[in-house]
Amino acid sequence: MGLFDGRTVPDIRLPPPGPKAQEWLRRDAAWVSPSYTRLYPLVVERASGCVVQDVDGNLFLDLTAGIAVTATGHCHPQVVAAIQEQSERLIHMSGTDFYYPQQAELAERLARLTPGDGPKKVFFCNSGAEAIEAALKLVRWHTRRPRVLALLGAFHGRTYGAMSLSASKAVHRRGFAPLVPEIHHIPFPRTCPEGGWCRQGCRWVEELETTLLRRLAPPEEVAAIFIEPIQGEGGYYPWPPGCLPALRKLCDRYGMLLVADEVQSGIGRTGRMFAIEHYGVVPDVICLAKGIASGLPLGAVVAQTHIMDWPPGSHASTFGGNPVACAAALTTLDLLEKEYLNNAVARGEQLRAGLLSLAERHPILRNVRGCGLMLAVDLPTPELRDRFLQLAFRHGVLLLGCGEAALRFCPPLCITADQIAVALRLLDELLAQLT
Repeated sequence: MGLFDGRTVPDIRLPPPGPKAQEWLRRDAAWVSPSYTRLYPLVVERASGCVVQDVDGNLFLDLTAGIAVTATGHCHPQVVAAIQEQSERLIHMSGTDFYYPQQAELAERLARLTPGDGPKKVFFCNSGAEAIEAALKLVRWHTRRPRVLALLGAFHGRTYGAMSLSASKAVHRRGFAPLVPEIHHIPFPRTCPEGGWCRQGCRWVEELETTLLRRLAPPEEVAAIFIEPIQGEGGYYPWPPGCLPALRKLCDRYGMLLVADEVQSGIGRTGRMFAIEHYGVVPDVICLAKGIASGLPLGAVVAQTHIMDWPPGSHASTFGGNPVACAAALTTLDLLEKEYLNNAVARGEQLRAGLLSLAERHPILRNVRGCGLMLAVDLPTPELRDRFLQLAFRHGVLLLGCGEAALRFCPPLCITADQIAVALRLLDELLAQLT
């Protein structure tokens, strides 16, 4: 009957957390760092596609993809086969000091896929935060400029450089000062003054130039501005039309680099391989991770060749570009190009239409936003949002929050039309209980 014996999903047989889950929760509390942000007591035993089974046998419909990581779904058979095959031949040899074909092959593939026609080079690491750290070092090295700009509401990771660029929640920074110096934050243009793009240009960019660059951060000292094409943890906010093209022009005028953090929005999440493609803008540097290897730890920085000019020994990673992770990534990219990019568009349109319909029936929902399978909708308060997340979990639907009070939808890109329909029906029922 298959992995889950033909059971309907979701299928809650023991109210979670069940007895086995409760035992693991006790052991976790005794031994694991308290710094992790567990949303609800889900203890996973196995998963396939968009279905997660906990240790007590409950089945959940996963709309999180492990925080936008399992792009091709949990344990996709082709990804698993690539991992198994590569593991039998070579698990590790450190691409920092040696060579193996998988790393060069994936670098070439990413360089060709990322926006821009010029030659590019790729640095491999293990995570999104590591990719951001590498990019921060690279832009300062290449430009010989000390200052960097970032956006309020942005989340780039929790290591020191990434944390210093982030500005989505105070808890990420509280107690860790001093942070990396000369990083300046500017407001994110959720809505751009005077409608965004007008004959005079983008008002938000004009204000950036006339305030920050003239009063605090001299543009000739700014190495780069880090942006998320769609803000992730900060709320799933896209950029208003016109702002990113105008920002690209501003960077070109002053010799600043534009760094796109595609850690969450990239690798097909928005229906295109990279979310920056929706804006017609080519960044100088792109940071990748999460979905790139559909579950294995892998991060990458892709930059124009003349920018990635740092010398041997200036930056490296023992495990980055591991041959097993590279094999998984190459298979993931094949699957995305052949099938799942198109599915992300179709299922994203279905989910967006369903959320808009729910918002009409449930006035507490508002501001449906995003694109592809990177969507969010607001509830009135953070407390109400968190109550809904718990309610959904108890009924077998896995969701995440983001921003102040938003529900985040980032399911595996293999999600089916039937699974979207089931999710929307359950959300409708649960919203009625909430109100």
